[in-house]
Amino acid sequence: ASCPLIKNILLLDSEGKRVAVRYFSDDWPTNSSRIGFEKFVFSKTVKTNARTEAEITLLDNNIIIYKFVQDLHFFVTGGDDENEIILASVLQGFFDSITLLLRNNVDKREALENLDLILLCLDEIVDGGMILETNGPLIAEKVTSHSMDAESPLSEQTLSQAWTTAREHLTRTLLK
Repeated sequence: ASCPLIKNILLLDSEGKRVAVRYFSDDWPTNSSRIGFEKFVFSKTVKTNARTEAEITLLDNNIIIYKFVQDLHFFVTGGDDENEIILASVLQGFFDSITLLLRNNVDKREALENLDLILLCLDEIVDGGMILETNGPLIAEKVTSHSMDAESPLSEQTLSQAWTTAREHLTRTLLK
């Protein structure tokens, strides 16, 4: 038995355009092949009713678990030999952590405003295709604790936290 592997995690908008994506497989080596895959998956799933529960489909020898919320479409892809329940737990962990980080306001505008948190979320869930964590609240906690401390080095802060720190330092300098 081998370790389950994730091929990609996609977060697309209601038109099938990228919001946040991570690929962990060489199945799609170029950006154009990745965009083609995203359009293919979106076109095959857009008419389904995956709003209340996650749905599953098999497309091009890939198991895809997906869920739609407002104007966001969440997808997790694995090989056709992967366990659907494990893929579904990755999707649920991703969805739960995003819901917590966006304070239950899960829509495209809010997602784009907090893109740094979403990308950190993806990094906490999967690394190189290997699943690290599926517990949504724990993922959200790890993302928010990454550097809420303004004294931590800028390299360890999210982009929005780094801007806040820089703004605070500039304000203190100007007020002196």
